[in-house]
Amino acid sequence: MGLESPTSKNLLGRSIVPPGPAAAQCSIIPASNAPLLSVLEAEKTRHMPGGGAPLAPFLVASLQRAARLRCGEQLHALAAKSGLLASNAFVRNSVLAFYARLPPSLASARKLFDETPPPLRDAAARNTLLAALARAGHLDRAQRVLEEMPRGHRDTVSYTTVVTALARAGHAGPAAAVFRCMLAEDVVPNEVTLAGVVTAFARHGAPAAVGVAHGFALRMGLDGFVIVATNLVHAYAGVSELHFARAVFDQMPDRNTITWNAMLNGYVKAGMMEKAAEAFWRIPKRDEVSWVTMIDGYIRAGLISDALKAYAHMVGEVGSNGNEALLVDLVKACAQCSAIAEGQQLHSIILKNGFDAHAFVQATLINFYGCCGLIGLAQMQFRLSDKSHIASWNALLASLLRRGLMHEARQLFDDMPERDTISWSTLISGYVLNECSDMALQLFFTMLNAGFAPNEITLASALSAVAESGTLDQGRWIHDYIMNRSFKVTDNLSAGLIDMYAKCGSISDAVQLFNHSSDKFSSISPWNAMICSLAVHGYAHMSLDLFSQLQRTDIKPNSITFIGVLNACCHTGMVTEGKQHFESMTRRFGIQPTIKHYGCMVDLLGRAGYLEEAEQLVAIMPMKADKVIWGSILSAARAQGNVGLGEKAAEELAKLDQTHGASKVALSNIYAYAGHWTNVSAVRKELEDENLERQSGSSGFV
Repeated sequence: MGLESPTSKNLLGRSIVPPGPAAAQCSIIPASNAPLLSVLEAEKTRHMPGGGAPLAPFLVASLQRAARLRCGEQLHALAAKSGLLASNAFVRNSVLAFYARLPPSLASARKLFDETPPPLRDAAARNTLLAALARAGHLDRAQRVLEEMPRGHRDTVSYTTVVTALARAGHAGPAAAVFRCMLAEDVVPNEVTLAGVVTAFARHGAPAAVGVAHGFALRMGLDGFVIVATNLVHAYAGVSELHFARAVFDQMPDRNTITWNAMLNGYVKAGMMEKAAEAFWRIPKRDEVSWVTMIDGYIRAGLISDALKAYAHMVGEVGSNGNEALLVDLVKACAQCSAIAEGQQLHSIILKNGFDAHAFVQATLINFYGCCGLIGLAQMQFRLSDKSHIASWNALLASLLRRGLMHEARQLFDDMPERDTISWSTLISGYVLNECSDMALQLFFTMLNAGFAPNEITLASALSAVAESGTLDQGRWIHDYIMNRSFKVTDNLSAGLIDMYAKCGSISDAVQLFNHSSDKFSSISPWNAMICSLAVHGYAHMSLDLFSQLQRTDIKPNSITFIGVLNACCHTGMVTEGKQHFESMTRRFGIQPTIKHYGCMVDLLGRAGYLEEAEQLVAIMPMKADKVIWGSILSAARAQGNVGLGEKAAEELAKLDQTHGASKVALSNIYAYAGHWTNVSAVRKELEDENLERQSGSSGFV
């Protein structure tokens, strides 16, 4: 006889594959498509006493390896029919574990657990249900199951499951509370528990909370586990305690790539790019997360060239082009520095990977071309994009406004199939930037009448339009609107209101608003608005007193602050104080003077009669003087009757602007005051020959 087939015949004469790996994958379903239950009945008969191996191990093995819900349900039916579901805890828990393993069958797991008599619900069953609920995100239900468990059943696995799930979901307080209950019941935590506790305590955002978790780890001897130490590094970095994070990192006997990435991420988030680069190149096995973290750090720090180089290295080392989020960040970075070639290469990678189907990617590409001044390409990209996504419309709208194409922008806005708050805000701010304040306000009120709720940007733009037009009544109305609609008055809105009141001539309202809210300010913008407004309106001493008050807070001044301070000194002729503030910018606050700061100092020195010193300052400036600075020199030379310096200033102004008639008029006056009538005649003849027109002045108040 030949070799017998390794199959046997069931009662119906059909072949059955013996139990084994194939059966575990539900290959016990016969080719004839007969009901599986009949096959299982045959298996039951074969596994009964006297008929071969016991049925229970077969059921357990099959349930552990079954991958399809239908298989598990039929195994469940066989277990129930055989009586093993009620009598054998191992079989019952295997059925429960099968349902718990498949997310769609969580309801079946809960039903089976609820139908099991309480005396038969052992610790394994409860922990299985806990794990399933935690994986599915049903954390309230998981906590209730934990609380309902008999005290003897609540073990390390039970508490660890709940603590870890709560910590990962960001519920730091409840996770810490469950951990405290665990300790109160003398249940010993393990390294996984402590890792979850560290994560939870880090969510509190307080170094003390992380320190408490670290203390637990040390006391229980769990700090040597990589998972615990890695979470401590991440937690300390998250609360800006990088020296503690580095101390834990350095003491670790073993580190994996996740540990290195946690330390790297801490340095990146703190802006310590030199330390980050040092750690990055020491990582033994850099993965995609390492590269993406480093690239993100370069982008945050404005080191766009380094970010692009790092991306090129990542593609070569890891063999990955990154995901759409990374590519979008890189394209945005290219837009900021007008890196056209690099941005177009990234566009090519986006196309090859099919990421251009995403709406936010399409909008980013339109914005990139718009920021780089390639309006034609931005419009072409818009035509290729999905018009149902409003983000693409808004991106092109912003691009047109950035180039001052107001007519085209308004036409696009009118053609939009739908608009959102961003659409309205973009056009309103565009009108403001292009000095069309009346149109901006008209559009703002149209937006409100159309039922759209403004956001902070909309309101700030409207306030800027009011400040430009000088319509105080409209400004008061917007202020009342903000207060009546319970908008959160941010520092930027406060600065906008202060600036609006000051520019509309109501400096008292600006001061009152500042005094009412100054203790709530957390940034420099409202302080700058008030300091600059006081200086411009002639309240120089109040401006300087406010600057002194600012230095007693935790808020640091910036370059705009010093423009207001130097203007205040200029209006009062406080040369010594102006010099001190100018020097303290770099020495004390690390702020490099811009041409505006130099312009203030030149004006201050010129008004006070220190012409030689003003000229020397212009000579040592790190940038070329502009028309404003040479105009200040010319004005000071005229006031002091300094013909030589006046001639030099007029000559420099002529180089910068051939049509600058005001400089020639001022030079003519200098010659007249000095009695150089021949030169006066020559300059006036030049004015007549060039036929320069005097531009008429205008005021928003009239």
